[in-house]
Amino acid sequence: MAEPALPRRRFRHLDGLRGLIQRGPLRRLWPTTVRARATVGAVAVVAAALALASFALLGLLEANLLRNAERDAARQAETVARLAASGDLETMRPTLHGVEFVQVVNARGRVLRAYPNLAGDFPLAPVKPLRPGKESHTWQTGPLGGEHRQRVVQVTTETPQGMVTVFVGTSLRDVDAADDTTAAALAVGGPLLLATVAFVTWRVTGRALAPVEAIRAEVAGISDRDLHRRVPVPPTHDEVARLAQTMNTTLDRLESAGIRQRRFIADASHELRSPITVLRTQLEVALAVRDPELWPELISGALQDIERLQQLSSDLLLLARIDAAQPMASARLDLGAVVRDAVEARLGDRVPVRTELAAGIRVEGSELWLARVVTNLVDNAQRFAARRVDVVLRTTGGPYGRTAVLEVTDDGPGIPPGVRERVFERFTRLDDARSRDHGGAGLGLAIARDLTAHHGGTLTAGDSPRGARLVVRLPVANGAGGGAAEGDQPSRA
Repeated sequence: MAEPALPRRRFRHLDGLRGLIQRGPLRRLWPTTVRARATVGAVAVVAAALALASFALLGLLEANLLRNAERDAARQAETVARLAASGDLETMRPTLHGVEFVQVVNARGRVLRAYPNLAGDFPLAPVKPLRPGKESHTWQTGPLGGEHRQRVVQVTTETPQGMVTVFVGTSLRDVDAADDTTAAALAVGGPLLLATVAFVTWRVTGRALAPVEAIRAEVAGISDRDLHRRVPVPPTHDEVARLAQTMNTTLDRLESAGIRQRRFIADASHELRSPITVLRTQLEVALAVRDPELWPELISGALQDIERLQQLSSDLLLLARIDAAQPMASARLDLGAVVRDAVEARLGDRVPVRTELAAGIRVEGSELWLARVVTNLVDNAQRFAARRVDVVLRTTGGPYGRTAVLEVTDDGPGIPPGVRERVFERFTRLDDARSRDHGGAGLGLAIARDLTAHHGGTLTAGDSPRGARLVVRLPVANGAGGGAAEGDQPSRA
């Protein structure tokens, strides 16, 4: 059963307080900068600690002085009580140091003895003792009419003449003077201490936040055309220095991304301009030629350029999706089956493709994107192969688990060692690959590497006795470490 809702009116005062803080004068008084908030917080904490320490100090000081005064009075009262019990009140000596007065009263309220300055006075209090004992009292105004408090010890004892009560009092002027002096010192020293704390906190916080302000000012002045600028890194090796280093690292990535984007746009514009220009030329020729027998050839060439434009636009769209880090539909896949399907779906290859695929190698990823990796690598090999293209899939062990290794080799001219990384850059084609007969816009290997990295793997160009050797390495899915290890013989197709 649901609990009944509490009446709204019970919380109206909380809503009013919240509104007062958010919209009222407290909102304007609350500090808005980190420096001011740190100063106010430090002063508030020190003020609270100082207040607690002051109350504790005054309490301990008063309790200690009061205990000393009461001890002197109790010692004198017990001495006089022993004299009264033995009947020797006449031999009572002068009071101890610090004792203001002594008065002895019997059970009928008659003053038997008073010393030194209560002689002839009435009893200090109506006394009707029932049993012997000792009590202590503090009077705001003493029996002598002084301005200081009095601490009185009352001792009742049995004597041959009956119950007798002894009053011994001492002035608390020393206690009051110590309290006043300590309170005055705290009243003067407390604000000075708080002012010192506020000043030191303000200065220290300002010095600590000065690099942050310098970083903020520098970042505020950086536009999309000034990504080469960097924020100053303070030589403090603290959190602010690490923040500046992280900011500079971020600016490095932004600058690299901007340069890459501008280069990509320029290269894409160049690659699109060529087929569009050729296509326009062919269409203009078709319009100018009146011979119907030449139209099929002209239209066939135009369709080839349109197909090239479609492929280029598809590649550009895929690169945009990869750069945007769009999530992929991931599933556990049999990598051997993915490679086999991608190879068998190819029609009209110039040279045959031979496969050696280990069974049972499972990876996490997108079947469409992994098939695109295989297609791009085989396309690249087909452009330059002389008589054969080999696709080998196996696994190899490592310190962090098993790795799936996919190798695509051909017997073409190969890739020189000095340009093996450059072939993976977008719109990069080596001299032997620049003719239109080979086709391609220089995006196939770049797309393959980006898709491989999206799956947590790598794509590199390795050594080969002849031709090019491109190697894909992907992490094997957990619990799916089957397949042929390094040196095992995969199945040959």
